[in-house]
Amino acid sequence: MSAEIHDVTIIGTGPAGLGAAYELIEARPSLKILMVDKGRICSGGLRNDCKQNYTYPIGFAEDYWRKNQAEEILDKVENHLRPEILPANHLETYQRRAARIDVNIFAVRQAHVGTDQSKKLIHRLLARLEELGVVIRLGTEVADLRETDGDAAVVIDGEEIRARKLIVAPGRKGFSFLQGIMKKLAISYVDNIVDVGVRLETRQERYPIVADYYDPKIYFPDNVRTFCTNSGHALVILEKYQDFYLINGHALSKRQTGNHLVNLALLKTIHLKDPVRSGQQMAVYLGRLANEIGGGQPLMQRVGDFRMGKRSNEKTFNRDLYDFPPTCPVTAGDLGLAVPARIMRHLWTAMKKLDTIVPGILHPSTIMYYPEIKMYANKPVFLDDYFRVSRHLYMIGDGAGTSRGITGAWASGIRAARGVIRAI
Repeated sequence: MSAEIHDVTIIGTGPAGLGAAYELIEARPSLKILMVDKGRICSGGLRNDCKQNYTYPIGFAEDYWRKNQAEEILDKVENHLRPEILPANHLETYQRRAARIDVNIFAVRQAHVGTDQSKKLIHRLLARLEELGVVIRLGTEVADLRETDGDAAVVIDGEEIRARKLIVAPGRKGFSFLQGIMKKLAISYVDNIVDVGVRLETRQERYPIVADYYDPKIYFPDNVRTFCTNSGHALVILEKYQDFYLINGHALSKRQTGNHLVNLALLKTIHLKDPVRSGQQMAVYLGRLANEIGGGQPLMQRVGDFRMGKRSNEKTFNRDLYDFPPTCPVTAGDLGLAVPARIMRHLWTAMKKLDTIVPGILHPSTIMYYPEIKMYANKPVFLDDYFRVSRHLYMIGDGAGTSRGITGAWASGIRAARGVIRAI
Protein backbone atom coordinates (compact mmCIF):
# COMPACT_ATOMS: atom_id res chain seq x y z
CA MET A 1 0.00 0.00 0.00
CA SER A 2 1.19 3.55 -0.78
CA ALA A 3 2.10 5.99 1.95
CA GLU A 4 1.15 8.92 -0.27
CA ILE A 5 -0.89 11.56 1.58
CA HIS A 6 -2.83 14.48 0.07
CA ASP A 7 -4.49 17.38 1.80
CA VAL A 8 -7.70 16.81 -0.16
CA THR A 9 -8.88 14.09 -2.53
CA ILE A 10 -11.90 14.85 -4.73
CA ILE A 11 -13.87 12.02 -6.33
CA GLY A 12 -15.48 13.30 -9.53
CA THR A 13 -14.41 15.96 -12.05
CA GLY A 14 -17.91 17.25 -12.82
CA PRO A 15 -19.01 20.77 -11.89
CA ALA A 16 -19.25 20.02 -8.14
CA GLY A 17 -15.73 18.60 -8.02
CA LEU A 18 -14.37 21.42 -10.16
CA GLY A 19 -16.01 24.04 -7.97
CA ALA A 20 -14.38 22.52 -4.89
CA ALA A 21 -10.96 22.23 -6.54
CA TYR A 22 -10.89 25.83 -7.77
CA GLU A 23 -12.01 27.23 -4.43
CA LEU A 24 -9.41 25.18 -2.55
CA ILE A 25 -6.39 25.87 -4.75
CA GLU A 26 -7.16 29.56 -5.18
CA ALA A 27 -7.61 30.09 -1.45
CA ARG A 28 -4.65 27.89 -0.44
CA PRO A 29 -2.18 27.45 -3.34
CA SER A 30 0.06 25.22 -1.20
CA LEU A 31 -2.59 22.51 -0.78
CA LYS A 32 -1.83 19.09 -2.26
CA ILE A 33 -5.03 18.15 -4.13
CA LEU A 34 -5.88 15.00 -6.07
CA MET A 35 -8.91 14.64 -8.34
CA VAL A 36 -9.99 11.21 -9.64
CA ASP A 37 -12.73 10.25 -12.09
CA LYS A 38 -13.58 6.90 -13.65
CA GLY A 39 -14.44 8.67 -16.91
CA ARG A 40 -11.80 9.70 -19.43
CA ILE A 41 -13.34 13.13 -19.62
CA CYS A 42 -15.52 15.07 -17.23
CA SER A 43 -19.08 13.86 -17.73
CA GLY A 44 -22.51 14.95 -16.59
CA GLY A 45 -24.02 18.29 -17.54
CA LEU A 46 -20.72 19.90 -18.51
CA ARG A 47 -20.10 17.30 -21.19
CA ASN A 48 -23.66 16.80 -22.36
CA ASP A 49 -25.10 20.06 -23.75
CA CYS A 50 -23.74 22.28 -20.94
CA LYS A 51 -26.66 24.58 -20.15
CA GLN A 52 -26.05 26.94 -17.24
CA ASN A 53 -28.57 28.87 -15.13
CA TYR A 54 -27.51 31.87 -13.09
CA THR A 55 -30.72 32.74 -11.27
CA TYR A 56 -31.71 31.29 -7.89
CA PRO A 57 -33.51 28.92 -7.19
CA ILE A 58 -33.01 27.20 -10.58
CA GLY A 59 -30.43 24.47 -10.11
CA PHE A 60 -30.39 24.67 -6.32
CA ALA A 61 -31.88 22.35 -3.71
CA GLU A 62 -33.78 24.94 -1.70
CA ASP A 63 -33.62 22.86 1.48
CA TYR A 64 -29.92 23.70 1.70
CA TRP A 65 -29.65 27.18 0.21
CA ARG A 66 -30.62 30.75 1.03
CA LYS A 67 -31.10 33.23 -1.82
CA ASN A 68 -28.37 35.66 -0.77
CA GLN A 69 -25.96 32.79 -0.11
CA ALA A 70 -26.55 31.30 -3.58
CA GLU A 71 -26.26 34.65 -5.36
CA GLU A 72 -22.90 35.45 -3.73
CA ILE A 73 -21.47 32.10 -4.81
CA LEU A 74 -23.01 32.30 -8.30
CA ASP A 75 -20.77 35.31 -8.99
CA LYS A 76 -17.74 33.06 -8.44
CA VAL A 77 -19.21 30.32 -10.63
CA GLU A 78 -19.72 32.83 -13.43
CA ASN A 79 -16.11 34.03 -13.17
CA HIS A 80 -14.83 30.51 -13.85
CA LEU A 81 -17.30 29.36 -16.52
CA ARG A 82 -17.30 32.72 -18.39
CA PRO A 83 -20.80 32.28 -19.82
CA GLU A 84 -22.25 34.11 -22.78
CA ILE A 85 -25.63 35.06 -21.33
CA LEU A 86 -28.46 34.54 -23.81
CA PRO A 87 -31.17 37.15 -24.37
CA ALA A 88 -34.73 36.59 -23.13
CA ASN A 89 -37.39 38.44 -25.15
CA HIS A 90 -41.17 38.86 -24.93
CA LEU A 91 -41.21 36.88 -21.68
CA GLU A 92 -44.03 38.98 -20.22
CA THR A 93 -46.41 37.76 -22.93
CA TYR A 94 -45.85 34.13 -22.01
CA GLN A 95 -45.94 34.88 -18.29
CA ARG A 96 -49.36 36.57 -18.61
CA ARG A 97 -50.77 33.56 -20.44
CA ALA A 98 -49.30 31.23 -17.84
CA ALA A 99 -50.61 33.18 -14.83
CA ARG A 100 -54.18 32.81 -16.09
CA ILE A 101 -53.97 29.02 -15.75
CA ASP A 102 -51.98 28.80 -12.52
CA VAL A 103 -48.60 28.24 -14.19
CA ASN A 104 -45.37 30.05 -13.35
CA ILE A 105 -42.56 30.93 -15.80
CA PHE A 106 -39.27 31.91 -14.19
CA ALA A 107 -37.06 34.54 -15.80
CA VAL A 108 -33.56 33.04 -15.69
CA ARG A 109 -30.13 34.26 -16.83
CA GLN A 110 -28.89 31.41 -19.02
CA ALA A 111 -25.96 30.30 -21.13
CA HIS A 112 -25.57 27.38 -23.52
CA VAL A 113 -22.28 25.89 -24.74
CA GLY A 114 -23.45 22.89 -26.79
CA THR A 115 -22.20 19.32 -26.81
CA ASP A 116 -19.81 20.02 -29.72
CA GLN A 117 -18.06 22.83 -27.80
CA SER A 118 -18.21 21.49 -24.25
CA LYS A 119 -14.94 19.54 -24.49
CA LYS A 120 -13.06 22.80 -25.07
CA LEU A 121 -14.53 24.27 -21.90
CA ILE A 122 -13.73 21.12 -19.89
CA HIS A 123 -10.15 21.01 -21.17
CA ARG A 124 -9.66 24.68 -20.27
CA LEU A 125 -10.95 24.15 -16.75
CA LEU A 126 -8.87 21.03 -16.13
CA ALA A 127 -5.72 22.48 -17.71
CA ARG A 128 -5.91 25.54 -15.48
CA LEU A 129 -6.21 23.35 -12.38
CA GLU A 130 -3.15 21.37 -13.45
CA GLU A 131 -1.25 24.63 -13.96
CA LEU A 132 -2.13 25.50 -10.36
CA GLY A 133 -0.73 22.19 -9.15
CA VAL A 134 -3.83 19.99 -8.85
CA VAL A 135 -3.17 16.35 -9.78
CA ILE A 136 -5.93 14.91 -12.00
CA ARG A 137 -6.29 11.18 -12.70
CA LEU A 138 -8.95 10.37 -15.32
CA GLY A 139 -10.02 6.86 -16.25
CA THR A 140 -9.45 5.93 -12.62
CA GLU A 141 -12.17 4.14 -10.66
CA VAL A 142 -12.34 4.21 -6.88
CA ALA A 143 -12.67 0.62 -5.65
CA ASP A 144 -13.06 1.40 -1.95
CA LEU A 145 -13.20 4.24 0.51
CA ARG A 146 -12.12 4.23 4.14
CA GLU A 147 -12.14 6.66 7.02
CA THR A 148 -10.21 6.64 10.28
CA ASP A 149 -9.97 9.07 13.18
CA GLY A 150 -6.95 10.71 11.57
CA ASP A 151 -7.76 10.85 7.87
CA ALA A 152 -9.58 9.21 4.94
CA ALA A 153 -8.39 7.08 2.04
CA VAL A 154 -9.46 5.84 -1.38
CA VAL A 155 -8.30 2.59 -2.93
CA ILE A 156 -7.40 2.68 -6.63
CA ASP A 157 -5.96 -0.38 -8.40
CA GLY A 158 -4.91 -1.81 -5.05
CA GLU A 159 -3.21 1.43 -4.04
CA GLU A 160 -4.37 3.22 -0.91
CA ILE A 161 -4.20 7.01 -1.25
CA ARG A 162 -4.74 8.86 1.99
CA ALA A 163 -6.00 12.41 2.44
CA ARG A 164 -6.74 14.72 5.33
CA LYS A 165 -10.16 15.45 3.80
CA LEU A 166 -12.22 13.71 1.13
CA ILE A 167 -14.87 15.32 -1.09
CA VAL A 168 -17.23 12.95 -2.93
CA ALA A 169 -18.94 14.41 -6.00
CA PRO A 170 -19.95 11.59 -8.37
CA GLY A 171 -22.97 13.29 -9.99
CA ARG A 172 -26.37 11.74 -10.69
CA LYS A 173 -24.83 8.71 -12.39
CA GLY A 174 -22.92 8.04 -9.17
CA PHE A 175 -26.16 7.70 -7.22
CA SER A 176 -25.62 4.04 -6.33
CA PHE A 177 -21.90 4.56 -5.61
CA LEU A 178 -22.82 7.27 -3.12
CA GLN A 179 -25.41 5.10 -1.43
CA GLY A 180 -22.86 2.31 -1.08
CA ILE A 181 -20.46 4.65 0.69
CA MET A 182 -23.15 5.88 3.05
CA LYS A 183 -24.21 2.36 3.95
CA LYS A 184 -20.64 1.23 4.53
CA LEU A 185 -19.77 4.20 6.76
CA ALA A 186 -23.18 4.22 8.52
CA ILE A 187 -24.00 7.72 7.28
CA SER A 188 -27.69 8.44 7.70
CA TYR A 189 -29.61 9.50 4.59
CA VAL A 190 -33.05 9.53 3.03
CA ASP A 191 -33.92 8.51 -0.53
CA ASN A 192 -37.55 9.42 -1.05
CA ILE A 193 -37.65 11.76 -4.06
CA VAL A 194 -37.56 10.98 -7.77
CA ASP A 195 -38.43 12.89 -10.95
CA VAL A 196 -40.31 10.84 -13.56
CA GLY A 197 -41.42 12.12 -16.91
CA VAL A 198 -41.38 12.19 -20.69
CA ARG A 199 -39.29 14.02 -23.26
CA LEU A 200 -41.18 15.77 -26.05
CA GLU A 201 -39.75 16.27 -29.54
CA THR A 202 -41.28 18.43 -32.24
CA ARG A 203 -40.49 21.01 -34.88
CA GLN A 204 -39.13 24.27 -33.53
CA GLU A 205 -41.89 26.24 -35.26
CA ARG A 206 -44.41 24.48 -32.97
CA TYR A 207 -42.61 25.63 -29.82
CA PRO A 208 -41.64 29.17 -30.83
CA ILE A 209 -40.92 30.34 -27.27
CA VAL A 210 -37.37 28.97 -27.70
CA ALA A 211 -36.63 31.73 -30.19
CA ASP A 212 -37.13 34.19 -27.31
CA TYR A 213 -36.04 32.15 -24.28
CA TYR A 214 -33.64 29.24 -24.84
CA ASP A 215 -34.57 26.93 -21.93
CA PRO A 216 -37.94 28.04 -20.54
CA LYS A 217 -38.38 27.18 -16.86
CA ILE A 218 -42.12 26.52 -16.58
CA TYR A 219 -43.70 25.19 -13.37
CA PHE A 220 -47.16 23.60 -13.38
CA PRO A 221 -49.50 22.37 -10.62
CA ASP A 222 -49.04 18.78 -9.38
CA ASN A 223 -45.25 19.22 -9.08
CA VAL A 224 -44.64 19.11 -12.85
CA ARG A 225 -42.06 21.28 -14.58
CA THR A 226 -40.21 21.66 -17.87
CA PHE A 227 -36.55 20.68 -17.82
CA CYS A 228 -33.57 20.83 -20.20
CA THR A 229 -35.07 22.34 -23.35
CA ASN A 230 -32.90 21.99 -26.47
CA SER A 231 -33.30 23.69 -29.84
CA GLY A 232 -31.33 24.62 -32.93
CA HIS A 233 -29.58 21.33 -33.64
CA ALA A 234 -31.37 19.30 -30.96
CA LEU A 235 -31.16 15.55 -30.39
CA VAL A 236 -32.84 13.03 -28.10
CA ILE A 237 -30.31 10.49 -26.81
CA LEU A 238 -30.09 7.28 -24.80
CA GLU A 239 -28.35 7.07 -21.41
CA LYS A 240 -27.30 3.71 -19.99
CA TYR A 241 -28.25 3.25 -16.33
CA GLN A 242 -27.41 -0.10 -14.74
CA ASP A 243 -28.98 -2.66 -17.10
CA PHE A 244 -31.48 -0.42 -18.91
CA TYR A 245 -31.69 2.83 -20.88
CA LEU A 246 -33.17 6.20 -20.00
CA ILE A 247 -33.95 9.13 -22.30
CA ASN A 248 -32.18 12.50 -22.28
CA GLY A 249 -31.72 15.42 -24.65
CA HIS A 250 -28.96 17.70 -25.83
CA ALA A 251 -28.13 20.25 -28.49
CA LEU A 252 -25.13 21.37 -30.47
CA SER A 253 -23.87 24.94 -30.35
CA LYS A 254 -25.25 27.73 -32.48
CA ARG A 255 -22.18 27.31 -34.73
CA GLN A 256 -23.75 24.15 -36.16
CA THR A 257 -26.37 23.97 -38.88
CA GLY A 258 -29.72 23.45 -37.20
CA ASN A 259 -32.11 20.55 -37.72
CA HIS A 260 -34.99 22.87 -36.71
CA LEU A 261 -36.18 20.53 -33.97
CA VAL A 262 -36.76 21.11 -30.29
CA ASN A 263 -36.96 18.69 -27.38
CA LEU A 264 -37.79 19.21 -23.72
CA ALA A 265 -38.56 17.13 -20.68
CA LEU A 266 -41.71 17.30 -18.59
CA LEU A 267 -40.91 15.91 -15.15
CA LYS A 268 -43.12 15.16 -12.18
CA THR A 269 -41.42 15.27 -8.78
CA ILE A 270 -42.63 12.45 -6.54
CA HIS A 271 -42.14 12.50 -2.77
CA LEU A 272 -42.46 8.95 -1.50
CA LYS A 273 -43.78 8.12 1.96
CA ASP A 274 -43.80 4.99 4.11
CA PRO A 275 -43.86 2.14 3.33
CA VAL A 276 -42.40 2.98 -0.14
CA ARG A 277 -39.31 4.98 0.69
CA SER A 278 -36.66 4.56 -2.01
CA GLY A 279 -36.71 6.86 -4.99
CA GLN A 280 -33.91 4.87 -6.55
CA GLN A 281 -35.80 1.59 -6.27
CA MET A 282 -38.84 3.17 -7.87
CA ALA A 283 -36.73 4.64 -10.69
CA VAL A 284 -35.06 1.30 -11.38
CA TYR A 285 -38.41 -0.50 -11.42
CA LEU A 286 -40.00 2.01 -13.82
CA GLY A 287 -36.94 2.08 -16.06
CA ARG A 288 -36.76 -1.70 -16.32
CA LEU A 289 -40.50 -1.98 -16.95
CA ALA A 290 -40.38 0.47 -19.85
CA ASN A 291 -37.35 -1.27 -21.36
CA GLU A 292 -39.00 -4.66 -20.95
CA ILE A 293 -42.12 -3.48 -22.79
CA GLY A 294 -39.89 -1.86 -25.41
CA GLY A 295 -37.88 -5.01 -26.06
CA GLY A 296 -34.74 -3.64 -24.43
CA GLN A 297 -35.30 0.01 -25.38
CA PRO A 298 -37.34 2.98 -24.13
CA LEU A 299 -40.69 3.76 -25.72
CA MET A 300 -41.91 6.50 -28.04
CA GLN A 301 -45.45 7.48 -29.02
CA ARG A 302 -46.92 10.19 -31.22
CA VAL A 303 -49.27 12.64 -29.50
CA GLY A 304 -51.88 11.99 -32.19
CA ASP A 305 -51.94 8.28 -31.38
CA PHE A 306 -51.99 8.93 -27.64
CA ARG A 307 -55.01 11.21 -28.01
CA MET A 308 -56.87 8.51 -29.92
CA GLY A 309 -56.00 5.89 -27.32
CA LYS A 310 -54.01 3.69 -29.69
CA ARG A 311 -50.39 2.60 -29.69
CA SER A 312 -47.87 3.95 -32.15
CA ASN A 313 -46.11 1.57 -34.52
CA GLU A 314 -43.51 1.74 -37.26
CA LYS A 315 -46.09 2.91 -39.78
CA THR A 316 -46.78 5.93 -37.57
CA PHE A 317 -43.17 7.02 -37.84
CA ASN A 318 -42.75 7.84 -41.51
CA ARG A 319 -42.37 10.99 -43.56
CA ASP A 320 -45.67 10.43 -45.31
CA LEU A 321 -47.84 10.68 -42.20
CA TYR A 322 -45.61 13.07 -40.25
CA ASP A 323 -43.05 15.66 -41.27
CA PHE A 324 -40.01 14.68 -39.20
CA PRO A 325 -38.48 11.38 -38.11
CA PRO A 326 -37.45 10.75 -34.49
CA THR A 327 -33.85 11.65 -33.68
CA CYS A 328 -33.77 8.70 -31.26
CA PRO A 329 -35.70 5.87 -32.96
CA VAL A 330 -36.54 3.62 -30.03
CA THR A 331 -39.54 1.27 -29.78
CA ALA A 332 -42.86 2.64 -31.00
CA GLY A 333 -45.55 1.66 -28.54
CA ASP A 334 -48.07 2.71 -25.91
CA LEU A 335 -46.82 4.82 -23.00
CA GLY A 336 -50.01 3.98 -21.14
CA LEU A 337 -48.66 0.46 -20.55
CA ALA A 338 -45.53 1.75 -18.82
CA VAL A 339 -46.21 5.11 -17.16
CA PRO A 340 -48.16 4.94 -13.87
CA ALA A 341 -51.64 6.34 -14.49
CA ARG A 342 -51.45 9.16 -11.94
CA ILE A 343 -48.10 10.35 -13.27
CA MET A 344 -49.34 10.22 -16.87
CA ARG A 345 -52.49 12.13 -15.94
CA HIS A 346 -50.50 14.96 -14.36
CA LEU A 347 -48.03 15.08 -17.26
CA TRP A 348 -50.86 15.21 -19.82
CA THR A 349 -52.60 17.99 -17.91
CA ALA A 350 -49.34 19.96 -17.92
CA MET A 351 -48.94 19.36 -21.66
CA LYS A 352 -52.41 20.78 -22.32
CA LYS A 353 -51.59 23.85 -20.24
CA LEU A 354 -48.29 24.23 -22.08
CA ASP A 355 -50.13 24.09 -25.40
CA THR A 356 -52.33 26.94 -24.16
CA ILE A 357 -49.28 29.07 -23.33
CA VAL A 358 -47.29 28.09 -26.46
CA PRO A 359 -49.81 26.74 -29.00
CA GLY A 360 -48.41 23.97 -31.18
CA ILE A 361 -46.64 21.63 -28.79
CA LEU A 362 -49.57 19.18 -28.96
CA HIS A 363 -49.43 18.82 -32.74
CA PRO A 364 -50.25 15.17 -33.61
CA SER A 365 -46.68 14.58 -34.83
CA THR A 366 -45.04 15.54 -31.51
CA ILE A 367 -43.20 12.54 -30.06
CA MET A 368 -43.33 11.54 -26.39
CA TYR A 369 -40.30 9.49 -25.26
CA TYR A 370 -40.29 7.55 -21.99
CA PRO A 371 -38.69 7.10 -19.49
CA GLU A 372 -36.81 10.24 -18.54
CA ILE A 373 -35.95 9.88 -14.86
CA LYS A 374 -33.74 12.08 -12.67
CA MET A 375 -32.50 10.95 -9.27
CA TYR A 376 -31.61 13.67 -6.76
CA ALA A 377 -33.04 11.63 -3.93
CA ASN A 378 -29.93 11.00 -1.83
CA LYS A 379 -30.19 13.35 1.11
CA PRO A 380 -27.38 12.67 3.58
CA VAL A 381 -27.70 14.00 7.11
CA PHE A 382 -25.19 16.85 6.93
CA LEU A 383 -23.28 17.77 10.08
CA ASP A 384 -22.71 21.42 9.20
CA ASP A 385 -23.36 24.08 6.56
CA TYR A 386 -20.51 22.79 4.39
CA PHE A 387 -22.05 19.43 3.45
CA ARG A 388 -19.85 17.43 5.81
CA VAL A 389 -21.24 13.95 6.56
CA SER A 390 -18.50 12.60 8.87
CA ARG A 391 -15.25 13.72 10.42
CA HIS A 392 -13.27 13.91 7.16
CA LEU A 393 -15.87 13.36 4.44
CA TYR A 394 -18.00 15.81 2.40
CA MET A 395 -20.70 14.96 -0.18
CA ILE A 396 -21.81 17.42 -2.86
CA GLY A 397 -23.52 17.82 -6.23
CA ASP A 398 -26.65 16.42 -7.82
CA GLY A 399 -25.97 12.88 -6.62
CA ALA A 400 -25.92 14.06 -3.01
CA GLY A 401 -29.08 16.15 -3.40
CA THR A 402 -27.35 19.52 -2.87
CA SER A 403 -28.01 20.77 -6.40
CA ARG A 404 -29.99 20.23 -9.61
CA GLY A 405 -27.71 21.43 -12.35
CA ILE A 406 -24.27 22.71 -13.34
CA THR A 407 -24.19 26.02 -11.52
CA GLY A 408 -25.80 24.69 -8.34
CA ALA A 409 -23.37 21.77 -8.31
CA TRP A 410 -20.38 24.08 -8.77
CA ALA A 411 -21.72 26.27 -5.95
CA SER A 412 -22.04 23.27 -3.62
CA GLY A 413 -18.38 22.48 -4.36
CA ILE A 414 -17.42 25.98 -3.28
CA ARG A 415 -19.30 25.59 0.00
CA ALA A 416 -17.67 22.26 0.77
CA ALA A 417 -14.24 23.70 -0.03
CA ARG A 418 -14.82 26.54 2.40
CA GLY A 419 -15.62 23.99 5.06
CA VAL A 420 -12.45 22.05 4.28
CA ILE A 421 -10.35 25.22 4.49
CA ARG A 422 -11.83 26.03 7.89
CA ALA A 423 -11.10 22.48 9.08
CA ILE A 424 -7.47 22.23 7.95
